[in-house]
Amino acid sequence: MVTHQLTAQTTRLALILASWFGSGYAPKAPGTIGSLAALPLVLPLLYGCPPVAVLSIGLALLIAGAWAAGIAGAAWGQVDHGAIVIDEVVGMLVAAAIPFYLLNQWIGPGALTAVSFLAFRVFDIAKPWPISLLDRRLKNGWGVMVDDVAAGMLAGTVTASVLAAAIAVTL
Repeated sequence: MVTHQLTAQTTRLALILASWFGSGYAPKAPGTIGSLAALPLVLPLLYGCPPVAVLSIGLALLIAGAWAAGIAGAAWGQVDHGAIVIDEVVGMLVAAAIPFYLLNQWIGPGALTAVSFLAFRVFDIAKPWPISLLDRRLKNGWGVMVDDVAAGMLAGTVTASVLAAAIAVTL
């Protein structure tokens, strides 16, 4: 009885985390909604915490996200169910952190948010290589997370390049 109750509570916790507190249950575009729902975490982290804290929290979210995505995928019968958006949260953190740390003194939160969000959604949806390879080969909680980390890395690089070019034009 106690084991069943703990399992049910653990599953509930995993579903809450995997859906990023319910944002993944959006009836349309749950990945986009999950990416937007990440912003109240991402921006205060970047603007209010030292880099080591951002890295630590990002790694903790990656590990917890892989755990939660694995449980949620099993519970919902689909490895990368649409309601699993914890991967978008980590992907957005990566997509925003790269340009933030490279260009922080020259960009404001509006430009950082808009460009990193758009770039992340493009790479997450289009899944160009190597993101598509990761998405096809890794069919577990880690696979759910890692392809979005890769999308975040590409989006962050593109965002930094676009914003650096915009800064250069204005100098």
